[in-house]
Amino acid sequence: MMSKAHILKAIQAAKPVPCPLPVVPVFEAETPPTREIFGSVAAQSGSRVVRAEDFVGLATAVRTIYPKDISIATPLRAIQSDIDLQQASPADLNGVDVAVIPAQLGVAENGAVWVTEADCVHRVLPFIAQHLVLVLPEDRIVRNMHEAYAQIKIDDTGFGVFIAGPSKTADIEQSLVIGAQGARSLTIILI
Repeated sequence: MMSKAHILKAIQAAKPVPCPLPVVPVFEAETPPTREIFGSVAAQSGSRVVRAEDFVGLATAVRTIYPKDISIATPLRAIQSDIDLQQASPADLNGVDVAVIPAQLGVAENGAVWVTEADCVHRVLPFIAQHLVLVLPEDRIVRNMHEAYAQIKIDDTGFGVFIAGPSKTADIEQSLVIGAQGARSLTIILI
């Protein structure tokens, strides 16, 4: 029988020689990444895309979409949050109806939006809320994932995720279920 130390020594000796990562080509496109393309693709994944002129319009848009007496959690000062995210624990977020979170960038080719832990304070917020609203500056839309990965800095935050559409699954009897494991709706507000 081999000892644990012998096995680990054998694994260490069989380590492959490191090689550099391949250079990923840049795929230039003639068309700019427009909000129309982004909006159309995002809508195909089940997202709603609306526009607000500024942060005052943002607060109005959120209250127009969700006019009822609901709980809102957001780090954005333009919208009144019912929960102080800086003081709350992740468990305190259970029962949040709407999360309004700033986003870093959007991808026109797939309607995905990049959100980091720094944007939402608690990484669980986009997934625990019943409805998710992502706020994206229009000038932060890129053409494709290659451009997106060139701009994001993965090491800057502890967590980041691309979100494309509301939560959904078709595993249950091959029937599409929206809101299966997370937010039941996704609204992207372009500023």
